[in-house]
Amino acid sequence: MSLIVAGERSGVGKTTVTLALLAYLKRQHLQVQSFKVGPDYIDPMFHQYVTGKPCRNLDPVLTSEVYVQQCFARNIQGVDFALVEGVMGLFDGVINPPLPPFERGGGEKCFPDFASTAHISRLLNLPVLLVLDCSRLSTSVAAIAHGFVSLDPTINFAGLILNRVGSDRHLQLLENSLKSINLPILGVLRRHQNISIPDRHLGLVPTDEMPDLDSIINNFADLAETCFDWENLLPLLKVENEIYQPLLSTNICSNQTIHFSGSVVNDFEKRKSEILIGVARDQAFNFYYQDNLDILEELGAKLVFWSPLKDENLPEGIQCLYFGGGFPEVFAQQLSANVLVRKAVKKAIISGMPTYAECGGLMYLSEAIIDFNSQSWEMVGILPTTAVMGKSLKLGYRQAITNIDTPLLAVNTQVYGHEFHRSELTEIPSKPLYKMWRVDEDKNQSQSTVEGWNFYQVHASYLHLHWGNKVDIPQRFIHHIQAGS
Repeated sequence: MSLIVAGERSGVGKTTVTLALLAYLKRQHLQVQSFKVGPDYIDPMFHQYVTGKPCRNLDPVLTSEVYVQQCFARNIQGVDFALVEGVMGLFDGVINPPLPPFERGGGEKCFPDFASTAHISRLLNLPVLLVLDCSRLSTSVAAIAHGFVSLDPTINFAGLILNRVGSDRHLQLLENSLKSINLPILGVLRRHQNISIPDRHLGLVPTDEMPDLDSIINNFADLAETCFDWENLLPLLKVENEIYQPLLSTNICSNQTIHFSGSVVNDFEKRKSEILIGVARDQAFNFYYQDNLDILEELGAKLVFWSPLKDENLPEGIQCLYFGGGFPEVFAQQLSANVLVRKAVKKAIISGMPTYAECGGLMYLSEAIIDFNSQSWEMVGILPTTAVMGKSLKLGYRQAITNIDTPLLAVNTQVYGHEFHRSELTEIPSKPLYKMWRVDEDKNQSQSTVEGWNFYQVHASYLHLHWGNKVDIPQRFIHHIQAGS
């Protein structure tokens, strides 16, 4: 079937448990596909490093419930095992969802946890492997486990993982207390065995910046070999494709278009596009949803990856630029020092090259980045603003409506996206791209914000978008490129 790794709250060790499970399976030379609940970019990088397969995000806010189901069904084809890493605490989700509330059989409304790990568990009918942080409790663990298990009887719990257990005596107290819960303990991780991955202001340090990552992953696999009950875990992780096969042929309404081959992309459209897209990908720019890249290729585009950090010029023959998010603030000095490529980017954009930039990409196209040490580093200079790093974190799902036409979106188009950054811009555009609200707020009552730039043929914004349920966005981008070529 597969399992979904959930936690009682953030920081209990979901990622450690997930990576340990994946590392062990990969060590056995098994084909395993991983998934991540929510909009996160960095955890999926670690998944992919271990499995060798792109991790897929399951996010019904950025896409849809149907898309989540079909994305899962499509990507478990041809693999032996599958594993989903949850987000935050099991029931932590969006209180006021952007879509009609999910209903269980019989029309019963679910808890206010749209896009939570529990929600994904219901959508995919996946058992939950609940990780409990036992570092500061003993017999009270039963109350916590009982609360999670009894809150929603539609959730199927496969078992428990006890993390940060201090001693044999501590474990005995935990086990005795949990006997009343009638859930198997499928893993025990000792406090001294906890393997940590370094983090910083936006989460874990990405894989590209960790030269000792192979050693860490090997330690994860060693840990998993002795700490998990594999006799009971392996059957739970085994993929049963036939259960999800019907989802692959499900009819989808027009606003839930899925990018399967043959459904939205035909051979004629592929032949007609034949364009080269320069995708910035290096240590400074690595926040990309794999589905977005796949859709571009399905539409016939060829992706050419290049590095604003190291390359001295743009790839030959490219017809547009795509800058994802990442950590340009960490590499601001190196980006600034690469004068040749900054000038090449500016010249290409001024000459009319269509360009899409998200978050870190927006910062790179600004006049400068002022880092956490208040040092200013010159950037491309297309956008008349400066990105200033600060302590305040802008985080959350956003509903946005476009105020103007851009290469990606027509005016008055509504999209759902995600913001995640610690920088602020010194200038607000005179004609902002978006009017935005938090998804969990009533847009008629809450204060809206404006954001985003459209200079030359540039669409630049802090808003991260997933195109899985909005194939018309990359289609419009490609048609815009074709029209100008």
